[in-house]
Amino acid sequence: MKGIHSIITLAGLGLLGLAASITAQAAAPGATATANANVTIIAPIGLAKTADLNFGQVVAHTGGQVIIAPNGTRTVGGSAEAVPASSSSAATFAVTGNGANTYAITLPTSTILMSGSNTITVDAFTSTPSGTGALTSGAQTVQVGATLEVGSAQAAGSYTGTFNVYVQYN
Repeated sequence: MKGIHSIITLAGLGLLGLAASITAQAAAPGATATANANVTIIAPIGLAKTADLNFGQVVAHTGGQVIIAPNGTRTVGGSAEAVPASSSSAATFAVTGNGANTYAITLPTSTILMSGSNTITVDAFTSTPSGTGALTSGAQTVQVGATLEVGSAQAAGSYTGTFNVYVQYN
């Protein structure tokens, strides 16, 4: 009988330990708090071209550069010559979005214009605003200029190409 008494005593002690553990957990100090989760969905940023980048008519001679500033001003360097009566312009983009948010502007480093198999490089892109912009009532205009690298005896032709401007909310 002594063996049965030991088993009952051990079982009883085990139940007492379990009861003490449950009581200790229920009596442990703790705290609970509630937080709100919020989100504001805004309009996506938009970008639309309103005018193309146009270097006008240029005579190559022995080469040079034609620079269109973001404000549309054209300057010529080297022996390249711009025909004064030809029109030139900066590219213009309409940025739209939410309220007065700011955004980053990413310009290309260069692009190639082609006329048949002939090419000419456009590089040194600049913009106004430069780097970042701020929407006013959900809109802003971005003007983009660049430099046309005219080669020596550049072949005559109508050169065309494309470039991408990228904007995103900051």
